[in-house]
Amino acid sequence: MARSFRVCDSSLLTCFLLRQIWARAARRSTEYAGRSYSTKPARLPRMEYQDAVCTLNTLQTNANYLELVKRERGQPQKQLEAMRLFLQRTGLRVEDLDQLNIIHVTGTKGKGSTCAFSEHILRNCGLRTGFYSSPHLVQVRERIRINGQPISKELFTKYFWQVYNRLDETKDAHYGSMPAYFRFLTILAFHVFLQEKVDLALIEVGIGGAYDCTNIIKKPWVCGVSSLGVDHTSILGDTIEKIAWQKGGIFKPGVPAFTVKQPENPMKVLAERAQEIGCHLQVCPDLEQYESDKQHLQLGLAGGHQRSNATLALQLCRSWLKRWGRHEAFLSLPKTELLSSHWPALAPAFQPSPAMVTGLRDTKWHGRSQTIRNGPISYFVDGAHTTRSMLACVRWFREAAAEQERTAEGPVVRVLLFNATGERDSAALLKLLVPCQFDFAVFCPNIPETVSSSNAADQQNFNVTVENILTRCLDNQKSWWRLTEQGAGPGEELLLPGGLPLVEVGMRQWGAKPLVFPCILSALQWITQGRDPQLPCDSKPRAGSAARALREAGAVQVLVTGSLHLVGGVLKHLDPSLS
Repeated sequence: MARSFRVCDSSLLTCFLLRQIWARAARRSTEYAGRSYSTKPARLPRMEYQDAVCTLNTLQTNANYLELVKRERGQPQKQLEAMRLFLQRTGLRVEDLDQLNIIHVTGTKGKGSTCAFSEHILRNCGLRTGFYSSPHLVQVRERIRINGQPISKELFTKYFWQVYNRLDETKDAHYGSMPAYFRFLTILAFHVFLQEKVDLALIEVGIGGAYDCTNIIKKPWVCGVSSLGVDHTSILGDTIEKIAWQKGGIFKPGVPAFTVKQPENPMKVLAERAQEIGCHLQVCPDLEQYESDKQHLQLGLAGGHQRSNATLALQLCRSWLKRWGRHEAFLSLPKTELLSSHWPALAPAFQPSPAMVTGLRDTKWHGRSQTIRNGPISYFVDGAHTTRSMLACVRWFREAAAEQERTAEGPVVRVLLFNATGERDSAALLKLLVPCQFDFAVFCPNIPETVSSSNAADQQNFNVTVENILTRCLDNQKSWWRLTEQGAGPGEELLLPGGLPLVEVGMRQWGAKPLVFPCILSALQWITQGRDPQLPCDSKPRAGSAARALREAGAVQVLVTGSLHLVGGVLKHLDPSLS
């Protein structure tokens, strides 16, 4: 085996490099951890974006918050009470949020895409929109958008210190407590949207719904539930029914709500939650029912799974516009399908307005079923990290890659770039990817590069250790090796939609061992072998048959998946505009 392979597989070298990266990042963040800020200009640090981000990052590991979480674990209602108190300390009341005319959206997968569709539609209607989502891909300010664009560094910095200083100055009277990272950003988003006087705010739930910090919203204008699945089981419960109960917690009395079609049991739970709360819940029709011979809806986001997100967006926007007083020509179309009697009523399909048609067509949402082509290298980027979203990702990738392969000149090489975080079952996700017939599999942590950069602070995560992220990558490497060497086994029953069994195993030609790299940039440099003009060239040319195959291929297809944080690190290198 070539020397470059031995180096890349060395866990000792990888651990050494990761420790260097982590120590450098931790030192910079620690500089801000002990600072105390006030509103007096003379005591403020330099009011720069990176100063704000580094200070924000100190909230990732706030010891008081971690202790609070332990105490609240059996009393989740206290999480919302704590959020209300933090909000009050910044000078806001819960009632102030009613001014934002909120669309509140939850779900396991698709909630971000649903909000993106909705935001584009409503912006096309001439409205000033706010959009709060998570996680960010490259810079944290992506989470807070005005009229479809991340707020500027100047606005982020200005509003960050306004909120942070108010909380910091009142912490002594509250046992030194500061909100954790996501709570703080949620408060900041509310503050920004109120200050910038948006016509409406689209608020994406972080985790769950009932006890998510976004659920301090009392009077949204409309609520939505995208596709449900099993994720965050340690927080939300270990069954889809328990998860559905949590998601239905965003329903509010008298507030219309919509959901896409769900499996029978979770749909029943949502219906019961809506009835208990006093919310009118309706199920969105299939997207085909909005279409006619004269009008076929085109979506700006690729993948068949986006059609359910689009129909949910249409219903949310129609409901919001009706309350706003916009008398669009919503011509109801005949229903062509009935739901089971114990499910909620089917929402009427209607003829979308021109603004809706254009909004669906022009929607862009980075990192979700996104294709980027740089010379002979094609990147298929999707942040799938649950079983259902990975199944959708596999369907999309196989179709898109096969379509591209038909027109390729010369041999095509397929590469998987993968990482997963948190409690997710990486081996189960990797198993779903085996039928894609990858020639090479590459694993790396969600670290963009081994040297500090101007926006490195945006992607630092101090809630995991070096040992944790390294072990995860090495475990993924071993799992892939087992899957592709031994196959799925004769007794496996898991099928992809359409009846495709997981029987395709092994690398297609070279049988190369899956590789682990210390950062995203080094992984991309090995995969591209200097053929992507967007990436800096590796100073050391790689030897071996694998590197030669990548250099000589007519096309290289790279699927990046498993983690939105990994996707963000890749996009940081591929799309300079995001930085």
